[in-house]
Amino acid sequence: MKPELNGRNVALAMAFAALVSLPFWVSGTYYINVSSQILFYAIFALGLNVLVGYGGLVSLGHAGLFGIAAYATGYFLQAGFPHSAAILLALVVGIASTAVFAFLALRATGIGFIMITLALGQIIWGLAYRWISLTGGDNGITLHGRPAPFGLDLGSASAFYYTTFIIFLIAVVACAILAGSPFGAAIKGTRDQPRRMNALGYHVWAIRFWACLLSGLLTCVAGILFVYYNQFISPQTAALTASAEVLLMVIAGGPATLLGPIVGAALVVIVKNVVSGYIERWNFLLGAIFVAIVILMPEGLVPGTVRLWRGGLRAFRRRRGIVLAQSAEPKP
Repeated sequence: MKPELNGRNVALAMAFAALVSLPFWVSGTYYINVSSQILFYAIFALGLNVLVGYGGLVSLGHAGLFGIAAYATGYFLQAGFPHSAAILLALVVGIASTAVFAFLALRATGIGFIMITLALGQIIWGLAYRWISLTGGDNGITLHGRPAPFGLDLGSASAFYYTTFIIFLIAVVACAILAGSPFGAAIKGTRDQPRRMNALGYHVWAIRFWACLLSGLLTCVAGILFVYYNQFISPQTAALTASAEVLLMVIAGGPATLLGPIVGAALVVIVKNVVSGYIERWNFLLGAIFVAIVILMPEGLVPGTVRLWRGGLRAFRRRRGIVLAQSAEPKP
């Protein structure tokens, strides 16, 4: 266990160093912007992972919450609010919407929960598309400029990347604390044995409700970063395809893991923004990758890679032991 733990720490340190120094060794602003997309979509996927991975509740409406936060930011900025007030109010609106979302969706579990979240997500998409006086319809809402906290201009690709990176680190630390906390264990308990948790005196509905709020908070943060990145928001952001996309990020990377949603977000964003420039049928490629993951690594890329690595390491040690034993035998 000790060598594996040290190896994991070294790998995490190398990944952290690579992310910190990324603007210095990545050529061109385009790839820095793609890296920013990976980070805020990873925050989005981490938020959904709280429900899907730890809570066992699959949501197909999270893009609606993502869009609410983004639209709220754009609306308050257009109304003349400063950036700090617009962001704070957008978070309040997003969390309040998440509370309503959870109150309605948690009336069921399993397929019922999926269908309710799907319906709620479609309602939000329909409002964004048809409520033209508020959302602008197909024309959407355009932002003019980015905030400048502490006098730091976030207009450049590198400055926005580092801001997103700091928020991403906070989200990762928060999810790591959640996973190892008693509340995180309670969420997993409601996933695995809800009846037993209820019999032990835990309020299963309340635990799931607070999990929804935490998931919605991370989703809203990602939505605010998204609208500042694009400086534009349209109804397509709240569409069903966006919810399915982030769900695939969680499933592909590995639900109920910390690194899984991050790896899944990187995979999807890179295929959409980089590989699509070279392969016209990139949707087919992405689908083929997901099919391969489901068949070869049903637990996800991160747990599957760890499983294959440990299996290969055991086979190597076994083979080396056999070779050493044969070499130690006395020759006739």
